[in-house]
Amino acid sequence: MSYKKIIAYINAENEMSSSIMNKASDYEKNGADALFLYNYSKDENEREEFLHTVKHIIRQTKLQVIIGFRIKRFEDAKKALYTGASQLVVPYRELQETEALKEASERFGRDKMILELDAGADNRDTLFDREDLEDFCSQIGVGSLFLKHVEITPALKEKMSKLTLPVLVRDSLIRNDMESLMELPSVAGVATNYYENKDIMKVKHMLKEAGIFVNTFQSLVPFDELKLNSDGLLPVIVQDYRTNEVLMMAYMDKTAFELTLQSGRMTYYSRSRKQLWLKGETSGHFQYVQSLKIDCDNDTLLAKVKQVGAACHTGNYSCFYRNLLSKEHAESNPYTVLTEDYNIIAERKIHPKEGSYTNYLFDKGIDKILKKCGEEAAEIIIAAKNPNADELKYEIADYLYHLMVLMAECDIDWNDITGELVNRRK
Repeated sequence: MSYKKIIAYINAENEMSSSIMNKASDYEKNGADALFLYNYSKDENEREEFLHTVKHIIRQTKLQVIIGFRIKRFEDAKKALYTGASQLVVPYRELQETEALKEASERFGRDKMILELDAGADNRDTLFDREDLEDFCSQIGVGSLFLKHVEITPALKEKMSKLTLPVLVRDSLIRNDMESLMELPSVAGVATNYYENKDIMKVKHMLKEAGIFVNTFQSLVPFDELKLNSDGLLPVIVQDYRTNEVLMMAYMDKTAFELTLQSGRMTYYSRSRKQLWLKGETSGHFQYVQSLKIDCDNDTLLAKVKQVGAACHTGNYSCFYRNLLSKEHAESNPYTVLTEDYNIIAERKIHPKEGSYTNYLFDKGIDKILKKCGEEAAEIIIAAKNPNADELKYEIADYLYHLMVLMAECDIDWNDITGELVNRRK
C-alpha cells in the first residue's frame, strides 16, 4: 500500500527564481513528500526561465518534483520532463492538441502524464462528469488526474469511488481540511501552499493518528530493544547520504531518538551538557534524516543525513578532517571517482590551465567535443568485438572522460544523470 502524499505547490508565474528555490528548499526541510511547481505562461522567455529554475530545484532537493506546464507540441513535454521532473501536469483547458500528449505518453510512459481538471461547481470542466472520463484519459495517454476547486459532496465521493486512476487534489485548505481530502476515494495526495513555513511533519503525525497512511519516520525496532552503553546511551555514526563521508559521532537517549523520528531532524543527547541537543538549533546546520540503520549487535546506529552547512563545530564539513596516518591507495568508489573527475573538469572550465587538454576541448567548442565523443564511442564498439577486456575498459574510460567534458560544457552533472535514472525505475 502506497502512502498518501502531502505535496507543496508553488505558483511560479511572475515569481523570482531565487524565491521559488528558497521555498522549495524550506518545504523539503519541513517534511513535504513532493513539490508541484507550475507555470502556464505563454511567454517563451518566462517558460524557459521556469524550466531552468526547475532544473536547479531538482538538483538542490531530494524531493519528487511534479511540473505543471502548457504543451502545444511534443517538444514542450520533452523539455518539461528533461528537467528531471517525475511527472507532467497538463491543464485540460489548455490542451489544444491531444496528439502531443499521446506522443509524450508513448515516449515517457502514461504514469508520467497527469491531466488537470477543474472540479468546482462554478467553473467545472464538463469532462469530469463524463462517464467515459477514464476511457478518454486512456486514449490521450494520461495516467493520473489532478483536481482543483474540489467541493466535498456526496456526488463527488460517489464519482471518486468509481475512479481507478490515481487522483491528486490541489487545495489551499481554506474551505476544506487535509484529513477530509485525504480520505476521499482514489486520492493519492494533496497539493497545497497552506503549509508554507510550517512543520509538515507535525501534520503527518496528526493524519497518522487519524488512521491515514502517510510517510512518517517509524523505527522497525523499538528503542527499548536496543542495547545501550554504560551511560544508558546509544552511539550514532553520521554519514553524508550522497557520498557516505563520515561526518560525526554522537549519542542518543530514548527522548532524542523519538524526537528525531518525529521531526526528521537529528537530535542527540549531549554528555557534556547533560541535555538534549537538536543539531543545528543555534548554527542553522541541521541534519535532515534520510535513513537510520542499526548494526548486528543492536548497539550502534548509522544515520545517513542531508547536512546543511558544516557538521563540525570548527567549521569543517566533517569532524574527521585531521589525518593521523594513511596508507597510499587508489580511490575505487565509482560515485566518488566520477564525481571527483567531473569536478576537476568543471574547474578547468572556470579556471583554465595552460597546456590542459581539457581546456583545449573547451576552447574548440561543442562541435569538437561532440566529434571526440563520437570517435571514442566508435572505439568502444571496435574494442568490444575483440576478446581483450583490458582494451575495452581503456576505451570506456576514454569515452567517459570526453562525456564528462560534454556534460560540463552543457551544464549537466552526475546528479542530473543519476536523478534521471531513478525517475525511469518502475
